[in-house]
Amino acid sequence: MKKTKTLKFKETVGIDIGSHSIKIVHLKKLHDGFKLLNYEVRPTVPQGIEYIPSDLRPERFAPVIIEMLRTLHINPKSIKHLVTSIGGDNTSIKQIKTIFLPDEELESALFFEAKKHIPISGSDMVLDYQVISVEEKTNNMNILLAASTKEVLNDHTNNLVSAGLTPNLVDIDSLAITNSFALNAFVEDGVYVLLNLGAHRTNMVIWGPESKLFARDIPYGGYNFTRDIMRKRQMEWDAAEEYKFEWGLTDAPGASDVKTISMLDISEKSTEDAIVEEVRRALRFYVKEAGNSDYRKVYLMGGSAKLKGLAEYIQDKVNIPTEVFMPFINVEMPEKFQDKKDPQLALAIGLAMRME
Repeated sequence: MKKTKTLKFKETVGIDIGSHSIKIVHLKKLHDGFKLLNYEVRPTVPQGIEYIPSDLRPERFAPVIIEMLRTLHINPKSIKHLVTSIGGDNTSIKQIKTIFLPDEELESALFFEAKKHIPISGSDMVLDYQVISVEEKTNNMNILLAASTKEVLNDHTNNLVSAGLTPNLVDIDSLAITNSFALNAFVEDGVYVLLNLGAHRTNMVIWGPESKLFARDIPYGGYNFTRDIMRKRQMEWDAAEEYKFEWGLTDAPGASDVKTISMLDISEKSTEDAIVEEVRRALRFYVKEAGNSDYRKVYLMGGSAKLKGLAEYIQDKVNIPTEVFMPFINVEMPEKFQDKKDPQLALAIGLAMRME
């Protein structure tokens, strides 16, 4: 990781390009913290129409970003500090420990080390890293590796350029989520579980101030919840979407004679059960890997975090206090936004608050 000159800026823009919707957050940098200037969330697929995830084309992003920036009165060429992120199967982060190496040797050594830990072809890998700490007794280095493929990074850059933007800092989704939480929560000792529930996947991060970072993606999200409702309540897509946003995992009045989305056939698990099973597996793995089971709380972020009954369901199944995370502790909120706080802004805020 080459040292870069710290940029001076007064405003910052974070853009979360999700598979179903785009979130843009515009912050003003204050002496201590940030002030929210504006934000917008806009879908990239037609509302009320069922879509096939594999058929969604990446070209749909740029026109939406252009319209959103216009609505927010942001000139793409005037943005001095733009932070975006990438995610998905061809991105990965891993915290490792290695012997101490001077800067001139570290980068080349980590490239070979990363191939042992990160499942991406070495010839196609784009690698970055951050030295977290150097242990006094052993002189070992704790390092966070972040990797992706050239194709993913190029596709992301092309989307930004097509929208008239100049790519700047590009983060990994899971790191942006961690940053959002670390900067906007009263964090005590212990370990916290972060679940960013998107449309087609859930970013899971296990992290604590003095604990090892672990991240993985769970291949379920809001799309799967809607599919559950369609199947079990014999609804069309638009009706199932409305039901999901209105009632979540709970029963609508008068629906007692209809199966709930949790009452599935034995051979088929509900989305919430599938997510819980993956979370449990990750929690067990983390205890073995990091030797720490001091789980304090599960925080839900993302659009599906607002589903009624979901936080309670996860809390009951994993036996850890669970709540929806609102990433605004260190963000000054003008009066017009006080009743418009939204957990699906967590990733975009984590991006916008990144300094370098």
